[in-house]
Amino acid sequence: MNFLWPQFLWLLAALPLLVLLYMWLMRRKKKLALRYASLSIVREAMGARQSIRRHIPPFLFLLAIAAMLVAASRPVAVVTLPSNQQTIILAMDVSGSMRATDVLPNRLVAAQEAAKAFIKDLPRTVKVGIVAFAGSAQVAQLPTVNRDDLVTAIDGFQLQRATATGNAIVVSLATLFPNAGIDIANFGPQSRQRGVAIEQAGKAAPEPFTPVAPGSYTSAAIIMLTDGQRTTGVDPLDAAKVAAERGVRVYTVGVGTVDGETIGFEGWSMRVRLDEETLKAVAKQTQGDYFYAGTAADLKKVYDTLSSRLTVEKKETEVSALFALGAALLALLSAGLSLFWFNRIL
Repeated sequence: MNFLWPQFLWLLAALPLLVLLYMWLMRRKKKLALRYASLSIVREAMGARQSIRRHIPPFLFLLAIAAMLVAASRPVAVVTLPSNQQTIILAMDVSGSMRATDVLPNRLVAAQEAAKAFIKDLPRTVKVGIVAFAGSAQVAQLPTVNRDDLVTAIDGFQLQRATATGNAIVVSLATLFPNAGIDIANFGPQSRQRGVAIEQAGKAAPEPFTPVAPGSYTSAAIIMLTDGQRTTGVDPLDAAKVAAERGVRVYTVGVGTVDGETIGFEGWSMRVRLDEETLKAVAKQTQGDYFYAGTAADLKKVYDTLSSRLTVEKKETEVSALFALGAALLALLSAGLSLFWFNRIL
C-alpha cells in the first residue's frame, strides 16, 4: 500500500500521547475517589474500573482516530474492480482446416459454440464485434450489444482457403478505430493482392495519433482464434506493432496441430501447422496472452478465462473512503457501548 500524502502518517505518533493522557486521567479519577468517597463507594468504583469493559470504548475510539489519520494520508492499493472494457473484437479463423475433426465435432463448430458461450457470459454493456478471416478478413458483425445479431453472425461463417492472421488484426483495429485511417492497403503490395481493405471513401481525415504504451488502452481488446499459420496477407507481427502502438491487447488462441500434419476430409487433404511462435509473439508484443486449446473442453476453458480477465481488472485505487468509513463505524461503536454500559459517552 502506498500513500499520496504520507506526511500525515507522522500524526500517528501522537497516539501514544493519548494513551498516556488516558492513563493519567484514570489515576487522577482514582485519587479523587479515594479523597471524597466513603469506603464502600470506593470499593464499588475500584471494581468497575478494573473491569475490562471500562477500557473497551476508549480503545475503539483510539482505533477510530488512527483510521482517520490513515484516511487523511490518502492510501492507494491495488484492488480488483469491474473492468471498463467496452468493446471486444472476436477475430475467428474460417479457413478450410477448421473443418478438421481432431476437435469434436470439428474445429469450427467447437469454436462457434465456445464463442457463443463467451458472449453470453459477458456483461450486457460490453459491445462485441466479429471479424472472420481466411485468405482475407472481413467484418461479420460490427460491435454491438445485441447478442442475437452476434450469434447469427457466428452461425453464418463460410469456410474459405488460406490464412491471413495479420489481416485479421488490421481489420479488427480498423473496426475499433474507424477514423484512424488504418487500411490493409498501407501494409504493402502483398496485402493488396489478397487482403480486404477498409473503405475510406467519404470518411473524415485520419485523427492525429501519438503512440501509447502497449496494453494501456483499456476500452477494447482483440481475441484472435486460429488453427494454422499465416499463408498470405499482412505479417501478423507488423499488425501487432500497430495494435501495440495504440495500446490494444491481442489475446491469441491456438487450436489444432502444433507439430504439423496432413489433415484429410471429403476426398482432399491439406498440410496444416499451428504457428505457436508467432501467436505467442503477437500476444507478448501487445501485452496480451496466448492460449492453446487442443480439445473443445480446452477451448471453452480458454474463453471462460478470457471472460473473467476482461470483465474484471486490477487497478491502483485510492481507498481513503474505506478507512474513513471504518473510522466512523469504530467511533459509533465506541459511543454506543459506552452509553449501553455506563449511560454516558466515554
